[in-house]
Formats: sequence, structure tokens, C-alpha cells
Amino acid sequence: MTDDLGVPARRTYSYLGPAGTFTEAALAQVPEAREHAWKPVHNVGEALGDVVEGRSDAAMIAIENSVDGGVSTAQDALATMPGLRIVGEYLVPVTFVLVGLPGTRLADVSLVAAHPVAYAQCSRWLSRELPAHAHLPAASNVASALGLLDGTSNAEAAIAPPAILEHHNLELLAENIGDNANAVTRFVLVSRTVPPPPPTGADKTSLIVELPEEYPGALREMLSQFETRGINLSLLASRPIGDALGRYRFVIDADGHIHDERMADALLGLRRFSPRVTFLGSYPRADRVIVRYPDRYSDDVFVDARDWLRGVLSGDPES
Repeated sequence: MTDDLGVPARRTYSYLGPAGTFTEAALAQVPEAREHAWKPVHNVGEALGDVVEGRSDAAMIAIENSVDGGVSTAQDALATMPGLRIVGEYLVPVTFVLVGLPGTRLADVSLVAAHPVAYAQCSRWLSRELPAHAHLPAASNVASALGLLDGTSNAEAAIAPPAILEHHNLELLAENIGDNANAVTRFVLVSRTVPPPPPTGADKTSLIVELPEEYPGALREMLSQFETRGINLSLLASRPIGDALGRYRFVIDADGHIHDERMADALLGLRRFSPRVTFLGSYPRADRVIVRYPDRYSDDVFVDARDWLRGVLSGDPES
């Protein structure tokens, strides 16, 4: 998009701030976001609200962690806020440090400020090294440390990204405190509704699907829409709908693109089966791994089957 003089219009991207968060690190991986405005916000709802209401062109949000699984606040927001599309995904390795004000010692720490997800990822280390500590929830991994500096937190220490030490005068109390050295968080870039980009062969399709009613085999019937078309699911998570006890929606990541014949056919089957299917987007996988599937599920097979049916209906003797 350009202005009347042909100069590219300045775009705005919302992300969980303040500066220095893992979400900002994910946004830094988006080439088209460079040299544009980055807007730090306080939570996922605010980030997506910016997009829906036109204050931002896109928002970067965390959607899944390799340790804790899906980020429920993000999944619920995508399920209930219309007019959004996932247009890309990005992976960020996650490591943590424990910091305090200058002069703080590890032995002084009884209250630790941390974002709840970060706290969960460091729970074993904390239980071992600070068995009597208490947790003070923070809005973000950076906010936990900034609270020490501005006096709004009464914690003696904070769990934060290592980059915090490059920007603020804090005492390093411990590093690499995460329980899993291979922890990775998956982020998605969300825009307003746009047509899916062309398939790359290494794509993912995200959906939210509700069951029509509770009966034995309902979930299996939903999953069969993918199984019978050779589609692998990389994520299947349930979230309460909230209108009644025991009612759930399912968050799904399926390997492939909506332009693939097998995926399009599966979505048509889901739409016939489910009272509500929310298409969140088809977009390139962050790992760029090519999606493999048996030849019997190739696009040509689906096209040939439709041609055969048209022949039968038209009375073609060769069909």
C-alpha cells in the first residue's frame, strides 16, 4: 500500500510489550515489519483489538509453547473475535534469567515476579533453588523486571529474558533457569481477514471447530474428516465454549493449505458436520518442512474423482 505520492504507507504492528519481550523478538523476524511502527500493548486482547478496530495492521501473539502447550488466552480470543486471519508463524527459542536490583543476592529472594507462562517453565529450578519462594504474576517477561526498577513490585527478583541485562542496570542472580533447554514458543502474525497466500508446499491451516452435540463418537467423526483425506494434525486442543458445562471447541492445526484439494474437501466435510467452523488461515510453516502425503491423496486424484462423477451424471459411457 502506498500514499498519493507513491511512498509506501507506514504500517503499525502491535505486540506484547514493553520492548525486549520474546514477542518483540518474533516480530523482528517479519521482514515486512521492519522500518514500520511497532506498538507495545499490555495483553493479547488489546493486540487483536487493535487489528479489528484498525489501529494496527497486524499483531504478533504467542499461540503455543513446547513446554506448556497452547496459550489459552490467545486461542479463546481468536475463537471469539471475528474478522481475523493468521498470516504467518514464527519460532523463538526461550531462555530465562533471574535478576534483581544491584546488590541483591539469591539468598535474599522470597518473592519472584514473573509472567505466568515463564514461571511455569522455570518451576523445577525455582523449587530446587528457592523452595520457600512465592510468585507475583507480571503482565510480561520484561514487565516483571521493570517493576523492580520503578518500585511498583515488592518482589526481590524477576524472571526475564536475557536481553533485559543489555537495557537495564540489574543484577544477574542466575542464568539458564528454564527447566527445558529446548523450549520454543510459537508466535503467529494476525491481520484482518485477507485471502490466503498461495501455497508453498510447506503450509499449515488453523481452524476452530465446534461439535454439533455430545454423543459417543462425535470427536472421532470430526477427526475422520482429516483422517480419510490423509491430513496430519500437528495441534488438537480443547477449550470450553463457556455457554454450558461440558461444551468444548477444538483448536486445530492441520498440515497443508486450503488450496490443496484434500484440505478443501476436508473443510467442506467439517462445514457439513459442525455448527461452527472458524477458518483462521493457511500460511507457511515456520520450519519450512514440506508436507508429505501418500499419492492417493494428491490433488490429481481428487480432480479425477470429480471428473468421473460429472461423467456419471452426464451419462458418459466411459465413466
